[in-house]
Amino acid sequence: MTATHVVDHIHDEPMSEVALRSVAIEALLAEKGLLTAGEVQRQVNLMDGRTPADGARVVARAWVDEGFKARLLADSRSALAEMGIEIPSETPHLTVVENTDDVHNMVVCTLCSCYPRMLLGRPPDWYKSLAYRARAVRDPRGVMAEFGAAPPADAEVRVLDSTADLRYLVLPRRPAGTEGMTEEELAGLVSRDSMIGVTDTLTP
Repeated sequence: MTATHVVDHIHDEPMSEVALRSVAIEALLAEKGLLTAGEVQRQVNLMDGRTPADGARVVARAWVDEGFKARLLADSRSALAEMGIEIPSETPHLTVVENTDDVHNMVVCTLCSCYPRMLLGRPPDWYKSLAYRARAVRDPRGVMAEFGAAPPADAEVRVLDSTADLRYLVLPRRPAGTEGMTEEELAGLVSRDSMIGVTDTLTP
């Protein structure tokens, strides 16, 4: 298939401009011998298979293993590899930030929708909205309140801006009363939104 044959992908329904552009880029990469259609599809399948459950497993491991948490905060790629989660070297860098009683982190992408898909899957629609992208910077506590989050009043709120080269994952605070829970049980308390920083974790 060549870039001139993109029209062959249009069947009964018209494709959006974004979809047409995606198909054209894929065709051009194949035409130049940089990637095969199969390699592109494998990456698409890999990303589509990611869900917030992957990130929740990582958070739960960090809660029960201080050594792992230290490695995750220092070098996320190596730490994730310990759990069998491979982050390709060509993907954007992932920084993991920890919420504490003194600091609450919240993630936004002010330019578009950069997001740690490798651990959270597809971003929610609200994350991509202009309203969230603007208000998260101007009024982060107000946005969190609408999501039901209430960081300590004296905690510093840090709004982290994802970019094409850098993604963030929030390591939320472990909820009280979970000392006897298993790692699997703890993972069930971790929501996607808590790993973005707009909500707290669930309580047992």
